[in-house]
Amino acid sequence: MLNVMTPTDLEKVLERTHTADTQEQLFNNLKQNLEDIEIQSVNQFDFDALETHRIYHIDQIKKVSIQYRLRFLDSKFFKGTIPDEAQAAVARLETTHRTTLADFKIMAPSIMFRLAKTDDPLLFAPMGNDYFYLIHKWGNDLHPLRRLRMWPFMNIWNLLLMLLVVSGVLTSLTPLSIFTKNPDSTSFWMLYFFMFKAVVSIVLFYGFALGKNFNPAIWNSKYNKS
Repeated sequence: MLNVMTPTDLEKVLERTHTADTQEQLFNNLKQNLEDIEIQSVNQFDFDALETHRIYHIDQIKKVSIQYRLRFLDSKFFKGTIPDEAQAAVARLETTHRTTLADFKIMAPSIMFRLAKTDDPLLFAPMGNDYFYLIHKWGNDLHPLRRLRMWPFMNIWNLLLMLLVVSGVLTSLTPLSIFTKNPDSTSFWMLYFFMFKAVVSIVLFYGFALGKNFNPAIWNSKYNKS
C-alpha cells in the first residue's frame, strides 16, 4: 500500500513529466534548434556526453513549479547555501564537456530565496532555446502533502472551492441552537452564508496584506510579495 506521507522527491516529479520518447524528442529538438540559430546559450555542451533524462524544457519546469508553488530563479537570488556536492557536480560537468558553466537556475520553495532552509532545491544550467540541464539536487524532499496544500493557490476557482468547503465545515461544526431556538435548513444556509463571508474576508485581508498571488503568477518572479 502506498504511503501517502512519503516525502516528495522533486527530481522524480520532474522525471515523470517526460517519457523515454519525449526525452529523446527534447534532445533532438534542442540540438536541431541550436544548430539552426546563430546565437546560442552561454553554456556550450557536448551533446554526445549529455544525459537526455536531465534535459527539461521550460514548460515542464513551469508545470511542476506551479503544482508545488515553487520558484525557478537565477542562482543569485538563492539565499541558502549551495553544498559542496552540488559544486562538485558542476565541476564534473565542466570537465566532461570541456567548458565553463554560468547563469545557473535553481528551483525551490519561495521561502528559500529569502531564508536559509533545506527543502529540495534543484540546480539547473541553461542550454539555450528554453531548455535546461538538471545538474544536482540536494536537501530534504518536499512534504508529501505540499502539492495538496498548494492546490487552492493554482487559480481563483480552486481557491473559491476551498473557501466553500471550509465554510461548510465550519457551519457544520457550529451549533445552530446558539443563534435560533428552532434550527432548520434556512438557519443553516444563513449561517453558511455568514461563515463564507467571514472566511473570504480573512483570506482577502491575508492576501492583500502580504501581497500574495496565484502559483502561475509567481513561479519565476523574483519579488517577495507574490
